[in-house]
This record gives sequence, C-alpha cells and structure tokens, in this order.
Amino acid sequence: MNGDWLIRGRDGLLSVYLPAGDALLCRAERLPGGSWETARTVGGDGKLLAGAAVGQGADRYAHLVAWRQTGAGEADLVHSTHYRPRLAPLDWQPIGHPNKKGARTATPAVAVDARGRAHVFVLNRGGGVSMLAQKETGGWGAWCDLKGRSVQDGMAAVTGESGRVELYAAAPGTLLHWRQEEAGEQPVLAERLETSVRPGTLHALATSAEETTLFYTDESGDLCAWRPGGKPVTVLPAAGPGPVAALRCELDGHDCTLLAQRTEGGRVAFAAYPTQEESAGAWWTESGPLLAADAEAGLVTDADGRVTAATLSPSTGRLLLARRKNEPGLALEAWREV
Repeated sequence: MNGDWLIRGRDGLLSVYLPAGDALLCRAERLPGGSWETARTVGGDGKLLAGAAVGQGADRYAHLVAWRQTGAGEADLVHSTHYRPRLAPLDWQPIGHPNKKGARTATPAVAVDARGRAHVFVLNRGGGVSMLAQKETGGWGAWCDLKGRSVQDGMAAVTGESGRVELYAAAPGTLLHWRQEEAGEQPVLAERLETSVRPGTLHALATSAEETTLFYTDESGDLCAWRPGGKPVTVLPAAGPGPVAALRCELDGHDCTLLAQRTEGGRVAFAAYPTQEESAGAWWTESGPLLAADAEAGLVTDADGRVTAATLSPSTGRLLLARRKNEPGLALEAWREV
C-alpha cells in the first residue's frame, strides 16, 4: 500500500489495509484494544492490478484508490471510501485514466484536504504527474497535468496542518515538491532538490503548522529528512531497504517524531527525536520477532492516545501489534498476532 495502511477510524477503532493477489483486504478491531475481525474484501468482487493507495482526511474517512483491468492492455483507476472500520467500504467506482485510456502507469498516491476532498496523483504516459480531485459538491473534476519528467514510481502525498495538499516525488538525481498555495487550487511544482534517492523510500509527514517533512533513503543508505526551503538532513543510517513509517506523537510530554522500519535482519526498529530537531540525534532500537521479507511497519495512536506499532506481511497476511506501555520512554508491550 502507498500511504499509511494502519489507521485509526472516526470511532477510534484501528484498521489495516492489505493487498492480496488481485484484491484489497481490510481488517478492523471489534473494540478499541480488543480482538480483530477477519479480513474482508474492499469494494466488491472486481479484480485489481498491483499497487493500491490510501489517504485519510481530518474526518478520519479513508479514501482508497487502485487500478482495475478494463481490457487487453487497458486499465482504469477506481476509488472507494471507507467511512468506519467495521462498516463495509463502498464499492469501487471508476475515476478514469490520466491519458483518457491506456495501460496501468504506476502506483497512485492519495491525500485528503481539510474539506474531505480526495486528491489522486499518478504518473501519466509521458513520465510526468497527473492529478484528479473530488469536487466539493460531489463527483470529480478534470485531470490536471502537473508536469515533471522521468518521475519515478512511489510518490508520497500528504496534507499539511493547514489542510492544503502536497506531493513529493523522485526523479533521477532529484526530489520534486508540489504544493497548493491555497485550498482547492491546483498544486504547483514549487521546488526541485538535487539529491540521490533510493526508489520506493519516500514517506511524508505534517510536522508543524506550515511545514511537512519528507523522509527518504539516499544512495549511501542514510535516512534523510527534507523540508522544502531548506537542505536535507541525515537523521541516521536506514535500518533496512524498505520505506520508513513516521508518526508525530507526544512522548513524555515532548512533541516527537517516531520512526519505524523493518531491519536488514528481519525485525522492526524504532527511533525517536524531537519533531523537526534532527540535530538532536536518533538511534535505532530493535523489537519483536523475525518478520517475512516483505513485512512493513506501521505506526498510529489508538483511541486512548497510546502509540501503537504494527507489522504486516502481504505474502503471509500476518499482522502483529504492540502498544506502548504506560511508563516513561518508548517501551512496548509484548507483540501479539491478531
């Protein structure tokens, strides 16, 4: 999944989204902190292609986007809204193709603005970025070409605390940043940064009233943080090859950014530091059992405000969960499979 696949719903229940073959599955808590339901299929029986995305708005509704085959060598994007974890998501609805028709291009990215309007970003046939946004009155607007060249798969969409939508993407030797200057406007390409980026490692997080932070791994293997308008900062060496999960939370009364990543050795590692103060330093602490090679880490705060970590493997469907203990520091309760 592109986006935060572990989320807390409007009713406080946690849920996860899991690609499984030609379908997308969801699972949810029955009660906060309790047992979990079995997996259900999102959006009906239609078969999906690889690469789905999720975005969540301030209303805590989840917006899901995926590709669906429509014919020989042709596909369309489809969208579903999931209002509450224990309710069934809406059926998939087609929302078109950035080039009107054609094959699947790349994994989409989704962000939801302050008014609950989903913004879908995807690569077009020319290697640039196209966007489709919901109208406030319902339905969808027209596709917009946001430009860009040789943009790589694995974009990161994020909504700032201002409610405005931003997008980060990588191209060879470059990071690109688009942002809305005003709510509801088309995002514009605001900045290009020359830097090396490992494909598939972008993750964006709102970290202040006006700024978002992009986390990525550079070609030397360092996990870096970049806020547009400044220079990237090395946080610490990446724990493993995949994407990092990031959560802004309160730890012992301090505004902190918590990171989690599957390590090279197969466990999950955590690091925390004061938000936007990368110079304070951070270090990894490993936790939990050995994981499947495709397992990823997720972070969220639960209904009681406790940091909750999860690992999920698409190949096995194994979901492990651990919550923070009610004590100083970042000690976690024992990991349990749900």
